[in-house]
Amino acid sequence: MPSSTNGLGDLEQAIMNHLWDTPTAQGEGVTVREVHDTLGAAREIAYTTVMTVMDRLSRKGFLTREKAGRAYVYQPATSREGFAARIMRETLGDLRPQDRKAAVLAFVDDAGDEDIDALREALARLESAPR
Repeated sequence: MPSSTNGLGDLEQAIMNHLWDTPTAQGEGVTVREVHDTLGAAREIAYTTVMTVMDRLSRKGFLTREKAGRAYVYQPATSREGFAARIMRETLGDLRPQDRKAAVLAFVDDAGDEDIDALREALARLESAPR
């Protein structure tokens, strides 16, 4: 059952965080065994549970996988930032246009100075980009 606003359960989120934080996952990928060895040290969890959850994350489009010998090698389908943007797009996309505008304005109202500066930079890039 999802326990966070991003729709991922605790184990799904732990797996995604592990893959985003593991340099080899970004390049050559990681196996279920490698993920289980790391996550299993912190919590009691069966190898088959990790395998099932990673398979589901792959089917949901959050992970990619390729056969490497007898095992699959997994990589994140997108960056952590790309994932957050996807969640925001999906959430905003479910709203009526006037509610979407209100949600964006509420987000900006709650943003700190660093976030506001980042938004200004992003808007400047968009405005200067050829269309």
